[in-house]
Amino acid sequence: MGISDTVEWNAALYDQRHSFVWKSAEDLIALLAPAAGEHILDVGCGTGQLTAKLGATGAIVTGLDSSETMLEQARAAYPAGSWIHASLPDYVAHEQFDAIFSNAALHWIRPPQQAADRMFAALKPGGRLVAEFGGAGNVASLLNAAREIFGERGETVDLPWYFPGIGEYATVLENAGFEVVYALLFDRLTPLDGGDAGLANWMEMFAPQWRASVLNRYEEMARPTLYDAESGQWRMDYRRLRIAARKRA
Repeated sequence: MGISDTVEWNAALYDQRHSFVWKSAEDLIALLAPAAGEHILDVGCGTGQLTAKLGATGAIVTGLDSSETMLEQARAAYPAGSWIHASLPDYVAHEQFDAIFSNAALHWIRPPQQAADRMFAALKPGGRLVAEFGGAGNVASLLNAAREIFGERGETVDLPWYFPGIGEYATVLENAGFEVVYALLFDRLTPLDGGDAGLANWMEMFAPQWRASVLNRYEEMARPTLYDAESGQWRMDYRRLRIAARKRA
């Protein structure tokens, strides 16, 4: 079971306040370079914006997501699309795809090796995988604050995400049978919508289990580095892992 199966996603909040998730992935589509007529699987498609952009290239795209709430919104916005409600580690493809695309999803999905195995099985020989997700050091300020706050209570932090480095995730893909052809770990300081409420909105969406116990203290700790007083906007210290691989023919 993927860890995202246990998350209750707020699809409306996602579209209204967190559009940066998919707007920042325009050049990820360019890295995939979809061609007209190709069959592409969008893993963790969410509410379907990038699935639709992939389809606009002439590719035949199927969106896969473990959240029925997200998929309901995708179906409403893009009724001509093809959508599958499934958890990636449990997904058994009934066709093999030319390519797999995934943005901001794989850090939610465990176990990572089973997820990689499923993606490998879903590709044709020579098929491509292009993905971007949270990498080592992602949202470090939040994790450090949570560890400090829970540590004061004698508790440990149960991380809801998987943030690997390049070597770790390349090994996961290679163990599945992929050949990794490109990998980049980079910082992306990301402005949040909502003004002063930006950090609270982010935690309501992505870390609701910590919001009540961590938010107020975290805002105090993070304000000197993550709050831009001039714009009145919070920023998140994202660190992304972008990777491209192919299934050996």
